[in-house]
Amino acid sequence: MDLRLLRTFATVARTGNVSAAAVELSTSQPAVTKQLQLLERRVGATLFVRGRQGARLTAAGEALLPDALDLLSRSEAFERRAASVAAGEDGSLAIGFGLSGIELAPRAVALFRSRYPGVAVSLDDMSSAVQCERLLAGTLQIGFVRLPAPAGIDHVRLRKDRLALALPATIDVPANIPAWLDGRPLVRLRPVRGPGLSHQITTLYAELGCTPLILQEADDLLTVLALVAAGVGPAVVPASAGTIASDGVRLVPLRGKSACWWIGAAWVERSLVLDRFLTAATDAARS
Repeated sequence: MDLRLLRTFATVARTGNVSAAAVELSTSQPAVTKQLQLLERRVGATLFVRGRQGARLTAAGEALLPDALDLLSRSEAFERRAASVAAGEDGSLAIGFGLSGIELAPRAVALFRSRYPGVAVSLDDMSSAVQCERLLAGTLQIGFVRLPAPAGIDHVRLRKDRLALALPATIDVPANIPAWLDGRPLVRLRPVRGPGLSHQITTLYAELGCTPLILQEADDLLTVLALVAAGVGPAVVPASAGTIASDGVRLVPLRGKSACWWIGAAWVERSLVLDRFLTAATDAARS
């Protein structure tokens, strides 16, 4: 159905006058009459009784007017929504984050939502490897990943993270950490939960020339930190985990070329709403 005809129908019904409707629609009276006649032919019924007092709805016109108004309202709503989507103020974003983004990703999402409340955002915890797989598959729009990213994935650097030794707050910092770590039983995150982190830690151990033992494994970083606070054993974790650690945990940054890495926002396909999120993520990383 031609929305222009429905708009003319609704305007004449509201004004009750073809001439007044023509003025409101910025057209001529004959053009309004012709549009009404065309609409009446299409619906197969007379919609108005025309006379000296203006135009009065027939029973058929009364019956069809609510449907016409509903279609016009939905059309206007669609146009407003389309304009918001085109402006990057509406739509949806599927975002992933792992251990590297455990502190930054939620803050970036909070900042983005404060700026663009019309965009629906989902935030899911997964490793950098899984994020990259889903980015390439198109089921994820953006991820907070450990860099470098695989081929085919674009990224922007946001901030550096580094490995740190997590100790109970009551224990003094060892004078020679590599020697202290060698042969010492540690708590650690299961490698399958953070393969990138596990590789980073193993590489640093090789660089420092130490071989710690495994005392206990946990499925999430919060549990690792809780075990450290309880005195079960020390652990090597990202320094950014300090934002979720309790007061019972002390984090000591570790030295070494392999101790540091970049965290980045990664994507495959750009869009205006994604660009707006990248701006929020960059602002969150700088704050």
